[in-house]
Amino acid sequence: MAERIVVGMSGGVDSAVAALLLKRAGYEVVGLFMKNWEDDDDSEYCSTREDLVDVAAVADVIGIDLEVVNFARNYRERVFSEFLREYSAGRTPNPDVLCNAEIKFRAFLDHALDMGASRIATGHYARVDTGEDGRVRLLRARDASKDQSYFLHRLDQSQLARTIFPLGDRVKTAVREIAREAGLAVHAKRDSTGICFIGERPFREFLNRYLPRSPGPMRTPEGLIVGEHIGLMFYTIGQRKGIGLGGRRDADGLPWYVAHKDIERNELIVVQGHDHPLLWRQQLLARDLSWVAGVAPQSDPADAGKTRYRQTDATCHVGFTGPDSISVAFASPQWAVTPGQSFVLYRGEACLGGGVIQ
Repeated sequence: MAERIVVGMSGGVDSAVAALLLKRAGYEVVGLFMKNWEDDDDSEYCSTREDLVDVAAVADVIGIDLEVVNFARNYRERVFSEFLREYSAGRTPNPDVLCNAEIKFRAFLDHALDMGASRIATGHYARVDTGEDGRVRLLRARDASKDQSYFLHRLDQSQLARTIFPLGDRVKTAVREIAREAGLAVHAKRDSTGICFIGERPFREFLNRYLPRSPGPMRTPEGLIVGEHIGLMFYTIGQRKGIGLGGRRDADGLPWYVAHKDIERNELIVVQGHDHPLLWRQQLLARDLSWVAGVAPQSDPADAGKTRYRQTDATCHVGFTGPDSISVAFASPQWAVTPGQSFVLYRGEACLGGGVIQ
């Protein structure tokens, strides 16, 4: 009998092609559509129904069974509650990282195993293999512009050992062409952006429904009050647009940027100019560590880190300051290092893991 693989299908072209490739390879493929949010799934911003229609159409063309499962309670308990806690503390969390570890590769994997599957697959751009030590490695995708290993760095050995990434060796343009040639209507569907449960809605409007506003002063590092913020949770380090100081510039006409949040005083510290010294950091502290191999890596001069998804690799040295904390020193200063975001460590093409920036 063919090996059964359950593919997480979102309604986009990537997961559709992942399912198609596995079907062509001779596996018994079952599609699974995850419903992770239901507070307002009938609103103009939520695309769940449209996505489900697209998934059903794809499954019909490919010729696979489709199951729909509701993980909304799991999502609220494991991801959304942490999302709100982090914002309440003045940090800027990355819920996609936590969603992958807790929902897409935990709740989904458990459900797929109950369905009799031996492995799961998704449309993520990443790769896995087995190293010389017998441990599963998480590797960057061949298409560097689409690599998503940053968002997958919290996956552990048991999750990765049962996961296939069929698109890891392919480029996005080729994936769309495969979908077009196969007659999949999603071949030209645009990629989703932003946080999965928020969709295209105004972010401040959404957050206001769950967290109270707490306005306070907006000041320069020198102590000059230049405005009032609407709540520290609505701002992130390095932010330029939406600060509310667009018409207030100095003689050089330099734009304003968010440089720091003073949580105790409820003050937002703003500076002028992209290259202001307060926007650059050469060191950071990270906690809540997670290592792909299950054990912490030994320090290596070839290590490189990212403090955000689209960042270029930055040479760094990692030192352990406790059982669940590291200090990171970069060879050169990094721009807008943001508490709450993930620091992810790489060695060559291998993603080693990382932690949450403090």
